[in-house]
Amino acid sequence: MYTNIFDTHAHYDDERFSEDIDNVLTALPAVGICHVVNCATHINSCEKSRLMASEYEYIYFAAGIHPHESGEAQEDFINELKGFAAHEKCVAIGEIGLDYHYDFSPREIQKSVFEKQLILAKELSLPVIIHDREAHSDTWELLKKYKPQGIVHCFSGSVEMARDIVNLGMSIGLGGAVTFKNAKKPVDVAKYVPLDKLVLETDCPYMSPVPFRGKRNDSSLIPYTAQFIAELKGIPTQELIDITTENAKNIFRILV
Repeated sequence: MYTNIFDTHAHYDDERFSEDIDNVLTALPAVGICHVVNCATHINSCEKSRLMASEYEYIYFAAGIHPHESGEAQEDFINELKGFAAHEKCVAIGEIGLDYHYDFSPREIQKSVFEKQLILAKELSLPVIIHDREAHSDTWELLKKYKPQGIVHCFSGSVEMARDIVNLGMSIGLGGAVTFKNAKKPVDVAKYVPLDKLVLETDCPYMSPVPFRGKRNDSSLIPYTAQFIAELKGIPTQELIDITTENAKNIFRILV
């Protein structure tokens, strides 16, 4: 069994965990999970994540408005996020960014809400957790402008974009998608990304790695992703896990 596993991106407040969340979260430390960052998507999600982090010692949270939810953001959402960010276990502003695949919110609103949260992260000296789906150019322009610290999660861009992200000082989050049969870009990125700029994630309940694709994901499945990436890198899986956990702790300033 692998140990010291850090899941940098989870959504345990998702309704797919509503019936057995306590059982799931109670079991994770026994299978090697040392830390989880639960990433909020809207204000109610921030509150659920805060409560979860207060109840479980190994869980931390990020407070933010997801691009899908940006059209519903209230006028005072930045002040609300500031309140959550003041909590001792809030370690980032996230999940924030742009999503032009679904366009659930108008793009100009997405960009405005994203930019305001980048400014907030700078003001509070917090890292960010970035969502970028089919919006690479606009995401990159804003990242270049504000130069935040943090993670581009579930990275789906090219090796060239990954290089730009790394040169900016940010890290790349990879999860189950790297194991998918036709995942050429994520595999190329996994081969390229320097070990000191790599973190592991689930995005659970979504993006389960092979051989669990299509089933509900949770942090216990990270070893399947870690094994796959470790083989690409030519290093032992536990070594990859230990390196990525140390990277995550440094990003989120978690000392334990």
